[in-house]
Amino acid sequence: MAEPTEKQKIGRLGEDIAVKYLENKGFLVIERNYLKKCGEIDIIAKKAGITHFIEVKSVTELPNSHLGCSENLAKNVSRVTDKYRPEDNLHPYKLKRLARVIQLYLFEKHSNGEPEWVFDVITVQIDTKTRRASVKFLQNIVL
Repeated sequence: MAEPTEKQKIGRLGEDIAVKYLENKGFLVIERNYLKKCGEIDIIAKKAGITHFIEVKSVTELPNSHLGCSENLAKNVSRVTDKYRPEDNLHPYKLKRLARVIQLYLFEKHSNGEPEWVFDVITVQIDTKTRRASVKFLQNIVL
């Protein structure tokens, strides 16, 4: 298997942080990285009888000024600012794919009836210098 890219490492770290965050908030994580041809759901969790489908978006902190950023970095983010927001990477096409994967999961796992469910986003900003992360939980996003 190929060595994970830096982007994949950051994504995995962000997901691990999100799982710990959810568990500390009383969620039961029932599945990670539910993968289908049309896409993937990062985390599926339950709390108070509600199934939560959770997309995790992680970024590392950008320098205070983007003037020194490499051209390659600027191409890989949708917007380079002093404060880049991970949720800026949730494009309409990505949301449409997530909706399809959620439908497949519900069909596969709950053929006897659809449970109450919501779609959430967790953003993780990782500061590699201080080795700290900032987590934001955006709940009940409309797909």
